[in-house]
Amino acid sequence: MLTLNAIRNQTKEVIERLSKRAIDRSSDIEEILKLDEAKRSKQTELEQNLAKSNMLAKEIGELFKSGKKEEADIKKEESVKLKDASKTLEFEMAEIEEKLTQKLYEIPNTPSHQVKLGKTPEDNEVVFEWGEEPKLHKDAKPHWELTSQYSLVDFELGNKITGAGFPVYTGKGARLQRALINFFLDEALNAGYYEIQPPILVNEASGYGTGQLPDKEGQMYHMTVDNLYCIPTAEVPITNIYRDVILKEEELPIKNVGYTPCFRREAGSYGAHVRGLNRLHQFDKVEIVQIAHPEKSYELLEEMVEHVKGLMMKLGLKFRILRLCGGDMGFASAMTYDFEAWSGAQQKWLEVSSTSNFETFQANRLKCRFKNKECKNELVHTLNGSALALPRIVASILENYQTEEGINLPVCLHPYLGFTKI
Repeated sequence: MLTLNAIRNQTKEVIERLSKRAIDRSSDIEEILKLDEAKRSKQTELEQNLAKSNMLAKEIGELFKSGKKEEADIKKEESVKLKDASKTLEFEMAEIEEKLTQKLYEIPNTPSHQVKLGKTPEDNEVVFEWGEEPKLHKDAKPHWELTSQYSLVDFELGNKITGAGFPVYTGKGARLQRALINFFLDEALNAGYYEIQPPILVNEASGYGTGQLPDKEGQMYHMTVDNLYCIPTAEVPITNIYRDVILKEEELPIKNVGYTPCFRREAGSYGAHVRGLNRLHQFDKVEIVQIAHPEKSYELLEEMVEHVKGLMMKLGLKFRILRLCGGDMGFASAMTYDFEAWSGAQQKWLEVSSTSNFETFQANRLKCRFKNKECKNELVHTLNGSALALPRIVASILENYQTEEGINLPVCLHPYLGFTKI
């Protein structure tokens, strides 16, 4: 969440940056400032009461020593009233603090200065494009027909076992999944990332820490008995490793990678655009996460973009990179690049990765700090990216590499597969 210092001291800039999301949050910021002022006023009053109570305690002690019991009793009554008033102030201050915290949780991150104003995906900027459109034979099929023809993914069986959006990968389809996961992990390890295998269930504090709660509460699978959530991405457990941690400056940046299944309810998603692997409730993803020095985070964001770009090139998929406008960015992001692969048979772009810098937004919730050169605690910047999400990558590979004789597979995956063609 945004820091109170930023809202207090850079109010105009905060409102201007939030306006890039095509929303007016000025009234919310004003309310936060009023709550903050009320809390600070109560705090001042409470401190004054405490000082008076301490002074009275000394006076009462001296009066008793001097044998002035009646005067001491009067002072004691005054002291009791002060203590009662202090308890009331503490209660009122706690109420204000809770309202203030909840209001802060509702405010999205301020977009970076590089982010453009915009409302919809049509306002996003294409900053890079690579590859040629595949030349497919006249009877080329979309991936949901190919997966059925070659027994790679069984959507009906998944529907029987669990429900729609939970496919069963079979035979060479399952092996392709495993090959992609291992390829993505190995590429990240070669780039200096440290592998983590985190839990796929997280507690409420972890959800709040990275900004999924309360913003995406309805999109997460929630186990109410234990109050645990299925993760929507490995970003959540991996970033929360550093919750309530003070790092040394020389430890930065910290680079982690993890593979996990991911779970998203995707409520309200219907129609042809979500057919097959285009949108699932459970899917596999390799995630890269960095904990960075604030002065280096945008340099590292570009480094992460280059890493994902390298994966796409090695897979030989036509793709483009978009810098998202303010209105299309995620709640917690300060700046996001989306990668889209070209789907040859569907003749459309499919999002396969988001790579983002959150600046201090998550770190402030997590209380993740580092000790700077002045030995003062300073909030880190957090970053993450999909490197990569599998479903639409698989869809693009199957569609773009299909021939009349079968499906050729990217050369980079051959060592992981044990076969070169389906």
